[in-house]
Amino acid sequence: MRMRQKYFLGVLLGLAILAPGARAEEAKIHTARLKDVTTVEGVRDNMLMGYGLVAGLNGTGDRQQTIFSTQTLASMLQKMGVTVAAPATMLVHNIAAVFVTATLPPFSQPGMRIDATISSIGDAKSLEGGMLLLTSLFGPDGQVYAVAQGGIVLGGYSAGGRGNAKLVNHPTVGRIAGGALVERDTAVKLDDFKSVSLLLRNPDFATARDVAAVVNKELGKTVAQAIDSRRVEISGIEKGPDAVPRLLARIEELNVQFSTPAKVIVNERTGTVVMGADVFLGPCSILHGNLAIEVTTHLEVSQPLPLAQGQTEVVPQTTVKAQEGPAQAIHLEEGATVDQLIQGLQSIGATARDIVAILQAIKASGALQAELEII
Repeated sequence: MRMRQKYFLGVLLGLAILAPGARAEEAKIHTARLKDVTTVEGVRDNMLMGYGLVAGLNGTGDRQQTIFSTQTLASMLQKMGVTVAAPATMLVHNIAAVFVTATLPPFSQPGMRIDATISSIGDAKSLEGGMLLLTSLFGPDGQVYAVAQGGIVLGGYSAGGRGNAKLVNHPTVGRIAGGALVERDTAVKLDDFKSVSLLLRNPDFATARDVAAVVNKELGKTVAQAIDSRRVEISGIEKGPDAVPRLLARIEELNVQFSTPAKVIVNERTGTVVMGADVFLGPCSILHGNLAIEVTTHLEVSQPLPLAQGQTEVVPQTTVKAQEGPAQAIHLEEGATVDQLIQGLQSIGATARDIVAILQAIKASGALQAELEII
């Protein structure tokens, strides 16, 4: 048996503090269409979910310990006039119990088709070749908004068994393109709107102010005002069945200026770091060194001599080796960019997980001029 452990230590020292308001350069101003940075309040998607049964599997369905799939089958057969005396004793390996999910888009009308995602909830090995039987999809209010049925398309497969198997992607989740049929009208009546509220995708007071100014300039009168950092309200809408669509069609192509927030996203589980171009650093030096500790255990068998009153035992022999590499340093001037930081960290051989720890230390020292979010 062999055990190996490595520990990486990073040490950071901030050398200076930025003067109030000092910055190497201002954040870049971007331009986008109004409909790309805002949404209309009340016009949104709705989530649907249902429980169903997939049939036609080639022996890859739920096993005997998944009782609810056979109970569902017995209930469906009973509705069709077939009585099953003991559903728990049924051995059917070509069915699988699944959850069916779908997204109901705004302004959906009965007869529209939407995509459905099918996910196994039992111990089925694969849904390949399966057919989803008629399944009702419910909204949060418990009402049926759509029904789904059709053949499942997978993005992977599973073959073999008993230790000699090949698995590609995820064969227990599939999709039916256009497999759900909308049964209930969920369209929002825009002719009842006396005002329209635009919601910013990324809240920002300056962007909300600019959105209101652009709308007022296009309409030639002051009808839009920024309520807060996310909401811009447009009032004084004309009466008529097409007043709101005409208004939105007129303003959604307007160009508006916005600035991206200075933010750093860190995922400690995967070692992923995402940073925007507007992230700036204060002057700092980074001292980074590696300390590797290797613990190796060999198991040896201690055998007693012949005719000796002893027992055979396994004795572990542990060897510990420690190796510390020389510390490497990089220096960043005031207003350094993300590219300079990454190039410097890569030059000293820092890994993705090392960068996560270094960024946390930079933020703690006050040299990172951005919001650090750990997910």
